[in-house]
Amino acid sequence: MRFFSMALTLAACIQVHTLDAQEQRIPAFTAYITPDSDGASVTEQQGIDQWTDPKQSINWYGKFEKSGDCSAKVELVLPKGATSKLRLTIADKSEDVSVQQKDNQDICIADFGSFAIPSSGYHRIMLESLNEGGDAGNIKALLVDGEASSGVHFNLKERRNAASVHLAYPVPADTEVAAFYSEVTAIEDPTTTFYMACGWHRGYFGMQVNSPTERRIIFSVWDSGDEAVDRKKVQSENRVKLMGKGKGVYSGDFGNEGTGGHSHLKYLWKTGEKQRFVVTAQPSDKTFTTFSGYWFHPEQQDWMLISSWKAPKEGGWLKGLHGFSENFGGSNGDRLRKALYGNQWIQSSSGKWTELTRARFSHDPTGKSDRFDRFMGVENGQFFLSHGGFGNGFSKYGDEFTREPLGIQPSIPKQ
Repeated sequence: MRFFSMALTLAACIQVHTLDAQEQRIPAFTAYITPDSDGASVTEQQGIDQWTDPKQSINWYGKFEKSGDCSAKVELVLPKGATSKLRLTIADKSEDVSVQQKDNQDICIADFGSFAIPSSGYHRIMLESLNEGGDAGNIKALLVDGEASSGVHFNLKERRNAASVHLAYPVPADTEVAAFYSEVTAIEDPTTTFYMACGWHRGYFGMQVNSPTERRIIFSVWDSGDEAVDRKKVQSENRVKLMGKGKGVYSGDFGNEGTGGHSHLKYLWKTGEKQRFVVTAQPSDKTFTTFSGYWFHPEQQDWMLISSWKAPKEGGWLKGLHGFSENFGGSNGDRLRKALYGNQWIQSSSGKWTELTRARFSHDPTGKSDRFDRFMGVENGQFFLSHGGFGNGFSKYGDEFTREPLGIQPSIPKQ
């Protein structure tokens, strides 16, 4: 049961706050707004402002190395003469404070006192507004001190995205991979999530949550050359060329992550429903390879071409086979993302099918030092990738996992 203090503590504003030797300052722009991730303005320059809805809370997540006492304060700015009533909750304890701006002083300090951290691991520090309406204040930072705060880890960067997580499938180097098949089932599906089923050295194929009302099946292929941002700078001999696409599929350019040809189908794929993907390669003249992405349409119960792209300076087969999960918008980087990746197969140039039952885990730089809530494992006979949610524990970079073979060879479109 949550404990609430019986009286509001009155705190005044001060001109300058000097950090104690043990005190740590966690910027407001690293926090998350719940339940609406856009329920207040969060910027590195201003911190958190336009916090007018008392239904929205501000949340920091600290990874504590040990249990013990932790004192907590909040820096904020209020208009002259204004008062704000705030509540801070850590573990099962809540404290209420009333903060009043006085004279011409700039920074207010809401001192919530001491809290008990019951165990090591991630703990949420939640700030709530007890104001019936109006701006609760411009929040600048959380300040923590005390025994338990020694060694505590917070992500102190403005980038609030969960770490991107990947699984790679080892394939003998001399294998001529003509087709790569994989199935993905989304378990958690916050917006700004891309579950990528079939990745290879020249592109990626998967499913994305763009908004509460829009989802996409995405297939993209990179150009040759080394242009990273603007496709207009890519010479024609280095550009991939669209060879075909399915009904209702949009195609165009992409940049800012390398450049290339992009295609997507807007389709409300369902959480918990298995999606099937296969990418194929058809080399020609040792100069070009046509890469095609097919998705099994759940309603039509048939394979659908998303698009085909002729890639220059190739002439080879599929290499570097992998899958990943990405949180491409940071405002809801606190939300858990999880998907199952199962029944992976490759078909060789001679037509032989081989099931892939081993995979290796990796993550992006965010997972190295900023966010440790990143996992891979085996569940219900499938690999899973999970990131976000600030769960305790983690998977190590380079960990390898093996699933039991299913022996269910896929049937794919004829090439």
